[in-house]
This record gives sequence, C-alpha cells and structure tokens, in this order.
Amino acid sequence: MKNRMFYLLLIVTTVTLFALSNCKKKTEEQVTPADTTKTLATITTNSISAISQSSASCGGNISSDGNAAVTARGVCWSISQSPTILDSKSSNGTGIGAFTSSITGLTANTTYYVRAYATNSVGTAYGNQQTFTTTNTAAGTVTDFDGNVYNTITIGTQVWMKENLKVLHYRNGNPITNVTDNTAWFNLSTEAYCLYDNLAANGQDYGVLYNFFAVTDTRNICPVGWHVPTDAEWTILTDYLGGLTVAGDKLREVGTAHWTSPNTGATNSSGFTGLPGGYRYSSGTFGTIHDRGLWWTATQQNSVNAAYRYVGFDFASVVASSANLKAGYSLRLVKD
Repeated sequence: MKNRMFYLLLIVTTVTLFALSNCKKKTEEQVTPADTTKTLATITTNSISAISQSSASCGGNISSDGNAAVTARGVCWSISQSPTILDSKSSNGTGIGAFTSSITGLTANTTYYVRAYATNSVGTAYGNQQTFTTTNTAAGTVTDFDGNVYNTITIGTQVWMKENLKVLHYRNGNPITNVTDNTAWFNLSTEAYCLYDNLAANGQDYGVLYNFFAVTDTRNICPVGWHVPTDAEWTILTDYLGGLTVAGDKLREVGTAHWTSPNTGATNSSGFTGLPGGYRYSSGTFGTIHDRGLWWTATQQNSVNAAYRYVGFDFASVVASSANLKAGYSLRLVKD
C-alpha cells in the first residue's frame, strides 16, 4: 500500500513539474518576440531657417518610436560634424511627430552642424545632418545726404550696406534728375533716377533705380566714406561666400514678403538681405520686380555697357553680366 502511494505521488509530481515547465516555456516564447521588436526611433532633421548672428530655427520629425516610447527629443548642434546629445542641445518634449527647435547662443559668422535626436529605452537615434553659417557681425549704420539711415554688415573683409540706396541728391546737395517718361529715359545720355513704376511705395521698399551715368557722376552719389563697388569688389564678396554658383542663396532675403514664392534655398546667411527691386530697361519700361535683384558695379566695360550683378528667386547663383548704361538698377554701397 505504501509503495502504491509512493508511486502515485511520484507520478503526480512529475506531471506537475512538466506542466509548470511547459507553461514557463510558453510564457517565454510569448514575451521574447515583443521584447526583441524594440528598436531606435526613426527621425529626420528639418532644414535650417531664421538664421541670425546668434540663433537659428530647426526641428525634426519622428515617424516611428521603434515600439518604445520616445522620452526625449530635440536637436543637437556643434561646430564639429555629427553632433550628439553630449553637445549643445534643445529639449522639445516627448512622443512622435514633428517639432520645432530654437538654436541659441551661437557665434556670428560661424558654421554649425545640426542633427535632430529622439531617445527611447533602446537608445538615442539621430536624423540627417544639416549645416548653416550664422550671419556676420553688424557694423553699425550710415546716413546719406537726404537723412536716410542704412544698416550695415561686415562680410569677410568688407563692410556693405544691408539696404538698397534711396538717396535723391548728390553729396554736394545737387538733386539727381528724376525721369518718369519712358521716351525721355530712353533718350538720356546724362544722369537720372526713377522709382519702379514711378511709385513711391516701391522706392520705400526696394530703393531707387539709377542709370549708370548717375553712378559715375563726379558730384558723387555716395555718403562720405562709401563708394559703389567695382566688379572686382563684387567678386571678393561672392568668392567669400563660396563662389558665384552658391552665393545667391546666401545674399537673398529669406521668405516671400518681397520675393516671388517659393524663393527656395534663400538663407541670407551673409546678412546682405538682397531684395528684388527689378530694373528699368534702357527703353524706359520696367520689369522683374519681386523676381530679380540687380545692382550696378562701378566698372564700365566700354562706351555702351557696364558690369552688374543679379540674383533671382528661382536659382542659387549670382550672375555677373553687363547692361546698357541707360538701364536703371539698384545700388549697394561698400565702405572705403
């Protein structure tokens, strides 16, 4: 009888242990796949905008949390490539989706690298790298004969006006001739200015259009200590900004308040704040306001043409070209 009880107990114990072992195995099989599906989050870095001397705007978009909740997100930046959260960073909440970050405390005229980041229980994922250069240090103001005050900017070794010239008098006080009629403009062989479409509002926003005779008039159109840049001085500027093929994006004002949409690629990283004032053809008609910014150089090429530079809303370059001396273009001045 005792032996029977012993064998019965042994059988029950064995069955119980087998059942427990099988249950544990199933539990492990059920839990393990869920654990191993956790990965780093998937994130991209937004393009850089609102670049100034000391700040910029960026952000990112988290399209997947990797099956583990995102507990921290933002952007990190450095003057070295591939920044991490051990470098300067912003904190922009938790979870998936898009977010915007402010990048602050930057140094003027410095190149930075930026990556968005997202942290979950697996680790920290980084988005694609973006790069930008902060604008140069502001260099003060200059006032023309008429009392117009212009902000200026240091770009490399040069100091430029950040605005198109608006003056209506020469340095000695003589008025520059205002010509509104198209035929009269076409027949000119002496100095003159006009406003685009002869509208005062355009002069306020985009400055004055001058023919080349006004540029070279001996009474001098520029405030003391300033001059119209030569073609070579424009080349110094564009070379400093990486060459003609890319400098246009760095010279154009950002956005579409003045430029035709979409003004893609404009960063104004130089601080030049180029505006699309258009021009007056030698025939007297007007064109390309909002589309093109065109500036005379002081370099006359022959008895008919002089050199100028222009940028556009739809391309990244600065174009070096020449035009008839009768044409009306904007002016940007450079410090002596």
